[in-house]
Amino acid sequence: MRKRVAVVGGGIAGLAAAVRVRDLAPRATEIIVYEQSGVLGGKLRTGSLAGLTVERGAESFLMSAPDGDESAAVRLARRLGLGEALVHPAAVPAAVAGAAAGAALEPFPAGTLMGIPAAGDNDDDGGVPLLAGGADVAVGELVRSRFGDDVVDGLVDPMLGGVYAGRADSLSLATTLPGLATAAREEHTLGAAVRTALRRAAAARPPGRPIFAAVSGGMSRLVAAAAADSGARISLGLPVREIEPTPHGWRLLLGPVPATQTDDVDAVILAAPARAAARLLAGVDLSAAAAVGVLDYASVALAGFALPPGTVLPDLSGFLVPPRRGTLVKAATFLTRKWPHLPQEGAPVIVRASLGRAGEEAMLQRDDRTLIAIAHAELSDLIGASLPAPIESLVQRWGGGLPQYAPGHLDRVATARAALAGRPGLGLAGAAYDGVGIPACVASGERAAEDVCKILEG
Repeated sequence: MRKRVAVVGGGIAGLAAAVRVRDLAPRATEIIVYEQSGVLGGKLRTGSLAGLTVERGAESFLMSAPDGDESAAVRLARRLGLGEALVHPAAVPAAVAGAAAGAALEPFPAGTLMGIPAAGDNDDDGGVPLLAGGADVAVGELVRSRFGDDVVDGLVDPMLGGVYAGRADSLSLATTLPGLATAAREEHTLGAAVRTALRRAAAARPPGRPIFAAVSGGMSRLVAAAAADSGARISLGLPVREIEPTPHGWRLLLGPVPATQTDDVDAVILAAPARAAARLLAGVDLSAAAAVGVLDYASVALAGFALPPGTVLPDLSGFLVPPRRGTLVKAATFLTRKWPHLPQEGAPVIVRASLGRAGEEAMLQRDDRTLIAIAHAELSDLIGASLPAPIESLVQRWGGGLPQYAPGHLDRVATARAALAGRPGLGLAGAAYDGVGIPACVASGERAAEDVCKILEG
């Protein structure tokens, strides 16, 4: 009898899991991807603006893994035949806005790690490492104690806000900056820990390899290629309401209560957001459900502007904005300057602004027209020049889009996975567990696939 594997969640983690199952499982294995929404890809979604390709979600991924190998996202792209489609940003610097109203954009200081300086902290605690083995703290707590409020509020907060839409005082060091956490368990000053983490990262990255990559034609190409190559049956718009163990595997309850459907499978990979995963796990293991369900999310939005050809912008790839500036805009990217593969001569100038941080959901509860007007006015103020009216604009909302990893996140994930260790054929994958970047999501999906495939070999 042929094996059947269900993947719950059609984001890049779920699709990477499906591709990995296809590679590892017996060829006749049937794979079904259940995606409750009407579209695959999760936070990877490509659109157009004034005829140009513009990402409505994540725009790039890291080229290297922490050990120096190619990242899981790059390996997946090559596996799917998209290696030649990888493109890289131009060598154009980024900046950070000053914290005071009306302050100019300033070059982002060199020699920092996520805004944390590599020099200046000489407060050695008598030979005791900064962080005890296995301990975790908020990034802001550690940095404030060593470098003060200005570094956290002016540099670290905008950097973490740009990636996680979160605040340094709430985000886990071990999860968001694992290399620094490792060094902090060895070094006695924060400056030394930053230097160690930077040195190790530089040594691991092969010379000449770019730091970031994107897919020419858009991230949706990666999504479509993964879905096609997995050979999975794709089910859109049909929610998985419950999962329950059976003597021979797992049963999925699908759709609304009055017309519930069932699907019996040998293995399940949960690649859904934390709250949805917690609801499904509640019928399997309450401790796992509790550990997963505490993860919070930040809602964000993206505003895209196609400005008239020739619009003058600062000579930057973009900039970050400290929360204490008080703007809805937390970051901006000058896409047509950052990405050389986009049309340049005579083409519209594309600017993309990220809006909203954790705890600012009410600020996003305005209509698209109002968000566009606010973002346009704030961008003009932040760059110190009045931007022309856009030819075309867009708003993409990501409600509950970015996980907020509180201190102790890794321990909670380990607790959930340990609780499910006695449930063969059930895997967890996605940003809720292993990191917010595309490589982390891909690697998470692949690991879950490898785990569940062990039961398919018999």
